Amino acid sequence: MEITREMQQEIVMYLYDAEKECREVIKVTDQYPDLTIEKAYDVQKQLLQRKIQAGTRSIGYKLGLTSKAKQEMMGVYEAIYGELTSDMLALEWESIDFKQLIHPKAEPEIAFFIGEDLQGTNITGEDVLRATQYVAAAIEVIDSRYLDFKFTLADVVADNCSSAKFIIGSKMVPVRELNLPEIGVVLSKNNQVMATGAGAAVLGDPAVSVAWAVNKLGERGLGLRKGDIVLSGAITEAIAFQPGDTIQAQFAHLGSVSLSCV
Repeated sequence: MEITREMQQEIVMYLYDAEKECREVIKVTDQYPDLTIEKAYDVQKQLLQRKIQAGTRSIGYKLGLTSKAKQEMMGVYEAIYGELTSDMLALEWESIDFKQLIHPKAEPEIAFFIGEDLQGTNITGEDVLRATQYVAAAIEVIDSRYLDFKFTLADVVADNCSSAKFIIGSKMVPVRELNLPEIGVVLSKNNQVMATGAGAAVLGDPAVSVAWAVNKLGERGLGLRKGDIVLSGAITEAIAFQPGDTIQAQFAHLGSVSLSCV
């Protein structure tokens, strides 16, 4: 059964209400098993437009499934992307309210600050480096709206790739000063090391990950804009947190970034 425009709007409101009301829902493909990845990206775009109507604005993109291990686990062989909005940006010195989330997890990422428009379908990692003004340490908070964090690829794309919040560290570093694949990170919860990794975990090179996103956006006539922020993908596995927890990501060369939850 083809997913019609009316069905897409039903899915949009289903996911929008779930996020607004901070409640879990059954995954979309239970009711719409024919939802394709391309139609899921259509839903994602319409979901963003609904959020913009409610007062937010688009400020960039995030990558998901950038780890080869995660791709194999999901049975897919390419990454996915979602959009970042202004209301997702959290401040390091302000605690995150757990009541605004469902079952959040934190993961360390490298944030790219885009200094010029970048669009096309044959963009390389080198093109991304030329267009990037700075990079910084970041923590992304993912929070699927689906029951028990279980979903298919189409489900997670429609749900804007489990986007919830992100925090960026205060140290901005010119990208040419760094070897991104070799940047290490230690992810801790309440001063206990939970995971370690390096930039190479992100499709071999975070800049290549961003290039993939630009090319994928280019297929839909879209691209990066000057001023966009791009989260290039998780360097380690995501870790769950609860009220009272503090998460810190300590990066080589980029400093640290942390979040606290109440």
